[in-house]
Formats: sequence, structure tokens, C-alpha cells
Amino acid sequence: MLETEFKLEYEIEELSADGGVPVIVVAAGSSTRMNGINKQTALLCGVPLIIRTLMRFEKCSKISNIILVVKPDELFSMQQLADRYGIKKLTDIVCGGENRQQSVKNGLERLPENGETVLIHDGARPFVTDEIICNVISALGTHNAVTCAVKLKDTVKQVDENGNVLSTPDRNSLVAVQTPQGVNVSDYRAALENAVDLGRFTDDMSVMEAAGHKPFTVPGSYENIKVTTPEDIALAEYLILKDEKE
Repeated sequence: MLETEFKLEYEIEELSADGGVPVIVVAAGSSTRMNGINKQTALLCGVPLIIRTLMRFEKCSKISNIILVVKPDELFSMQQLADRYGIKKLTDIVCGGENRQQSVKNGLERLPENGETVLIHDGARPFVTDEIICNVISALGTHNAVTCAVKLKDTVKQVDENGNVLSTPDRNSLVAVQTPQGVNVSDYRAALENAVDLGRFTDDMSVMEAAGHKPFTVPGSYENIKVTTPEDIALAEYLILKDEKE
């Protein structure tokens, strides 16, 4: 085992009848738009963001185990956080790569050889619901690439490098994709191996599309936000407090 990786020896309890589906949670980004704030450990109403994300999968009976991908200098601090908050489904913490898809690839290496499907989720999306997770898993029964998505609310313009509008796509045919995204493991591994310039892909469905596959969408949620800027932290805390009141 590499020095930059380690396995957490936890017993995984209360799995679903079929053993559940593993999830790779990607949290190795640089937080460049957070003005110096490490968004993964930023506190949302007193609890680190990444812990709120992990807890969503910890509590879902359809998830077998969690593989967390982080920056090299956060391997041990993430283990300590997981221990403190009792994340028992977290079986592996691995070092991220130079881009998102390389980080996902590193996470894939910790899957069992006979693994058929896997979910991939942004660590900065702490509001994914059980319903979304289960819908993605269910759709993987008939599709090899699945993402949750929401319809666009705003008009979208295509512009050139100078800001001039080139066209206005029909927003009725457009969606904003979210995570988790689910893939057939063997098909996704093949797509990654054949991909040119992994750094150009911003999500896992794009990798599958480049390999000729046609991803399927299931409903996401407008509250399934990705914390990307400092303003998103205030929105996230509002959503937490709203949920507690309900």
C-alpha cells in the first residue's frame, strides 16, 4: 500500500440486501473560488461541510461503502474527522490527482475487481437526498451512465471570447447536471483509458459521452447545490436551518 493511501478498518453494518453500491466522494479540489477558505472543512452550522456530505451516504441503506478522495496533505486530518463523527461506511481515503478525473481514477482503484457499478459525488454537495441517490442507483439497472439533473431557470447565451452573443440555445432542451453520477465500472474504466486529455472533462458523464455512451438523467433538486464560493456557505446554512425547522 502506498504511503499516501491507507485503509480504514471499519465493519460496515446495515447494508441493503444486495450489498449496496459504493460511492466515490471527490474532495481533492483547490477551492480557488473560496477566497482562501478550505470549503471541505468549512463549518456549516458547526459541522464541517465534508462531514455533512458523507453523512448523507452513511445514512443511505443503498450505499455499501464510501471511498473519499482528498488532497495529499489532508489524508490524516480527514481520517480524524471521520473518526470524530462516526462515519463507519468510510473504508478508504486516497490521494487525489492533478485533475478531477484523475482523482476519480484513483478512487476507482480501490473498488473490488468484481464491482459492477459505482456512484461518484462532489464532496461539496452536502444536500443530496436519499431519493436522488436511490433514483440514480435504480436507473443504473438499465443504463450504464446516469446523472441527476434539473431544468434550467435562466436563459442561456453562447458567447465568443470577446463577450459577443453567438446564439441562444433552447433552454427547454437543456439541463444542469449534478451529482451523484453513476456508471458501469468496466465501461467507465475503458472510457477513462481511451480519453484524450482528462483535464478537459468537468464531470463523469462527459467522459462517457466522449466514449460514445449516452447518459440517462433522473430528477435532481435545486437544493442539491455545490458550495463553490463564500456566498454559497451562507445559502447552505440557510438550507440547513430551514430543514431543521421543518
